[in-house]
Amino acid sequence: MIDPWLPALVVLLTLILVVMFRLLWGPTVPDRVVALDAINTFTVCAILILGVAYHETVLVDVAIVYALLSFVGTLYLAKVVGREI
Repeated sequence: MIDPWLPALVVLLTLILVVMFRLLWGPTVPDRVVALDAINTFTVCAILILGVAYHETVLVDVAIVYALLSFVGTLYLAKVVGREI
């Protein structure tokens, strides 16, 4: 029997690969920043799904810290890109 969380992880990994295309070959720098933020969001979701699947509360803490660092990084990148435009 297949675990119910496995298809969700497969979908998230597929979405990460699709967004990776935009990150590497995006036409503008803001497109790349948005793609990086989307990858970070999908990664947080994957960590949360694994935390629920394996009943590990430490993974939820890791996801929260990763989300906060990702948010700060996105703000910094937006500030730098905003100066260039």
